[in-house]
Amino acid sequence: MNFTTVCTTDAVAEGGMGLFQIGKKSVLLVWPAGGDLKAYRGRCPHADMPLTDASFDGKAVLCPHHRWGFDAGSGKCMTHLVRNALHPYPLRIEGDAIQVDVGPVKPPRQPA
Repeated sequence: MNFTTVCTTDAVAEGGMGLFQIGKKSVLLVWPAGGDLKAYRGRCPHADMPLTDASFDGKAVLCPHHRWGFDAGSGKCMTHLVRNALHPYPLRIEGDAIQVDVGPVKPPRQPA
């Protein structure tokens, strides 16, 4: 596995959410109230839209584009009878660093 540090542990509190970049890939960190910190791909699986303006109520992530809701603990869609789910990434905490394995990392594009 190839874990990369996303942020420090104080960047996301229980009941909170944050969207981070690792190279070209976005990572959505959510910490469901009463649950464990989770890492997902930062794009909606329904339409492959970024979850930049997603909302989180402590239990569910709501995509701003088509209002699809996803369970923060499992990633499963809660609002439609479909198999779409948020894509999970392996996560670990080393000291005060939250690390995620997103696979091979390509550096972000440089502005022209």
